[in-house]
Amino acid sequence: MVQFKNEIEILTRLRHQNLVMLYGCTSRHSRELLLVYEYIPNGTVADHLHGEKAKDGALIWPIRMKIAIETASALAYLHASDIIHRDVKTCNILLDNNFCVKVADFGLSRLFPNDVTHISTAPQGTPGYVDPDYHACYQLTSKSHVYSFGVVLIELISSLLAVDIRRHRDEISLANFAVSKILKCAFEELIDPSLGYESNAEVRRMTTSVAELAFQCLQLEKEMRPTMDEVLRRD
Repeated sequence: MVQFKNEIEILTRLRHQNLVMLYGCTSRHSRELLLVYEYIPNGTVADHLHGEKAKDGALIWPIRMKIAIETASALAYLHASDIIHRDVKTCNILLDNNFCVKVADFGLSRLFPNDVTHISTAPQGTPGYVDPDYHACYQLTSKSHVYSFGVVLIELISSLLAVDIRRHRDEISLANFAVSKILKCAFEELIDPSLGYESNAEVRRMTTSVAELAFQCLQLEKEMRPTMDEVLRRD
């Protein structure tokens, strides 16, 4: 019930082309609590990277870049609206038939007044995407969003899962794996070869640039991370 009310309160404040639109809901007196959203037909980014839709090979590099930019735009808008999503991940980034982004699932979101530096709250979110600083200090900030977005960027350039226990123990977390490879400038070991990293100089330049931006977003010290506005300008 708390998440239901929270999601309604958040979404009634928001209007952005890259955020899913809430059409209505049942009343609190109803037997079932239902939210009615616009229908987004093309699955999630995770479906296209890791699921059945990945077989289609539809997420060519220009589309992945478009997804990155539109997701950054949605998150920057949320920050400007004093809202922290708290569960930014590829499963919560929906796609329409033109591969336009619709960020969804605001059940864990929090209002974040612009006159405070952080909110003290128990860490919530999805393993692999949660800001380690937030997890350690219980302090939620807008930079916690930035870390999660950094993981999404790495997924887009690598096509790898955010958490995969089949990888070496030091590389189970995609963020750790990516930081290690980027520090060694081993981009060819991180970037999905199917994107054209070896054969296309422009793809190589752009994917390397996105990897470097993700590296900044994944800094353990939140003060070292860019803001979402800065991320959007880089994209």
